Amino acid sequence: MSEKLIAYYNKFNEEKRLDSRHGQVEFRITMKYIHKYLEQMNSPSIIEVGAGTGRYCVSLANEGYDVSAIELVKSNLGTLKAKKSSVKAYLGNALDLSRFKDNSFDCTLVLGPLYHLKTKEEQVQALQEAKRITKNNGIIMVAYVLNDYSVIQHAFIDGNILNCLDQLDESFQIHSPQDLYNRVRIEQIDELNEIVSLQRLELIAPDGPTDYLRPVINKMSEEEFEIFIKYVESIAERKELLGASSHLLDILKVNK
Repeated sequence: MSEKLIAYYNKFNEEKRLDSRHGQVEFRITMKYIHKYLEQMNSPSIIEVGAGTGRYCVSLANEGYDVSAIELVKSNLGTLKAKKSSVKAYLGNALDLSRFKDNSFDCTLVLGPLYHLKTKEEQVQALQEAKRITKNNGIIMVAYVLNDYSVIQHAFIDGNILNCLDQLDESFQIHSPQDLYNRVRIEQIDELNEIVSLQRLELIAPDGPTDYLRPVINKMSEEEFEIFIKYVESIAERKELLGASSHLLDILKVNK
């Protein structure tokens, strides 16, 4: 799986996605919540696990935070390092953070790895590693890709439902061993948190309906787009809308 994932990200333009309007919504609202918790800490140390090209960790380092990062894909790591920030960046895997000692960081960001870890064992291992390197009472933020966004968008809106029925069970949960993405529902996230003994503080949708509306928001004026971001901010925590978002951000407290 890791070889396929590396090949995928060697071709996928992560910088372009994050600079797009739908990427900007996700980034700005995620950063709002990151800042909310960092501002409650005294000189926090931060690590981003699965840092990609560094959009989050470099931004935080440029704000003056002490930031480390680990990234699986060499090309992404090269792009991150080319930004010449103060981020201490390493090649590595979310399943093995042995480079870092226990209780090393106040805030651990896991904003990509759980998109791709397919088995429960791997998902638990990644969360346990994140918990291990995070200080007691520290914060872990974990991002997920949601099942029902993919069904609504790719199966129905894009007109592929008849071609993908063999990948859906009776509840329309996606089961596709060859797919690089792991798509979950909230109850599956809850189960992982229970296994790893992580306490949820907030569960938010950082992009809400954004990914359904890409053609619409791309046509908006700057003024309209700023109003749209305020709208997504206003509904980010609304429980009745969480499950249909494309992503969720789970904000967790570590108790040891």
